[in-house]
Amino acid sequence: MKRVVITGMGALTPIGNSVKEFWENAISGQSGAGPITKFDTTHFKTKFACEVKNFAPETYLEKNEIKRSDLFTQYAIYAATEALQDSGLEIATMSPFDIGVIWGTGQGGMLTFEEEVGGYISNGRKPHFSPFFVPKLISNMASGMISLKFGLMGINYTTVSACATSNTAIMDAYNYIRLGKAKAIISGGSESPVTQSSIGGFNAMRAMSTNNDHPKEASRPFDEDREGFVMGEGAGALVLEEYEHAKARGAKIYAEMVGAAMTADAYHISATHPDGLGAAKAMELALEEAGHHPDDVDYLNTHATSTPVGDISEINAVRKIFGDAPEKLKISATKSMTGHLLGAAGAIEGILCIKAIQESVIPPTINTSKIDKQIPESIQIVTKEAIQQKVDLTMSNTFGFGGHNAIVIFKKI
Repeated sequence: MKRVVITGMGALTPIGNSVKEFWENAISGQSGAGPITKFDTTHFKTKFACEVKNFAPETYLEKNEIKRSDLFTQYAIYAATEALQDSGLEIATMSPFDIGVIWGTGQGGMLTFEEEVGGYISNGRKPHFSPFFVPKLISNMASGMISLKFGLMGINYTTVSACATSNTAIMDAYNYIRLGKAKAIISGGSESPVTQSSIGGFNAMRAMSTNNDHPKEASRPFDEDREGFVMGEGAGALVLEEYEHAKARGAKIYAEMVGAAMTADAYHISATHPDGLGAAKAMELALEEAGHHPDDVDYLNTHATSTPVGDISEINAVRKIFGDAPEKLKISATKSMTGHLLGAAGAIEGILCIKAIQESVIPPTINTSKIDKQIPESIQIVTKEAIQQKVDLTMSNTFGFGGHNAIVIFKKI
């Protein structure tokens, strides 16, 4: 099997529109939450979200690309462009069939669906749809348009596994490169779910926080007073590259990807298994593939969304693998700052894991002041402020509706 390294990163998040800005705001504990600006929330239980701020699609997209793409695709191209530029890959000197795109989204063009179907109904059910309706709506269009923009003719498809989506995409890219099917693959995920149907739908499930008076403090993973997740939006992109190819061209290498695994809970359509059985097995398998033991892991970026059941389920899984008193493992839940980006969550959290290795800093869990009594005190959750610590091995957890568990592991090189 070939080795796989990360040579480029791109981010568009509620707390930063580049990897540099995202990282700086994450380690300083900034919250991206605020009142929803995209629609009138008068009749909604939740009136806030973690929105992307000051998004300027024309930075990386042409006018015709903006016109024919949903917001989730625009987010994808934005992050992918930064990642490719960061990687220094000279695409023109390579075979276009050696570079692929494996992208993820949980919802796809939800905003386009709302606008087109809403317009159809309001027009007295007269069939008047934009010719861009279907291309903007379908979930695979982000990967398609990234390949179109850069002339990439290798492996190209989209993964969908709810909130585990972008970890699934990154895992697939890792495996294709290991098998020698590509020299490099742009992977990650994007989501634009701050829409009436998404907010309304998750409100109906009672999954989201309704702390409208204090939105910046609403996402509080592992806290006794947590009461639901906060919606987020944006994109994260990684350039995964075959190690020898990267070394031969003198690329800067951020980290090596050394393990990944997926399992299913086979338990419930939306709830995680209360004992964390599937999640624990996925962590075990990822570590086995990486050739490491649990006590080798320095930092775990948890899925922890701030839901009463989900956070404890994950801690139960962590305890099964790492025990009740792991000596060196530090844990944080960065959704406390970014909100939950659904299918894009794993991508931006993977970036934080890689930056933690590069900078020897572990980002904090903000808003968590009273850790749930069900969590042993010996579990080391980094709260309030980032900490300096040597980081050699990181794990990133993602879990999705339908029982999908996807784990990825990055290592210092």
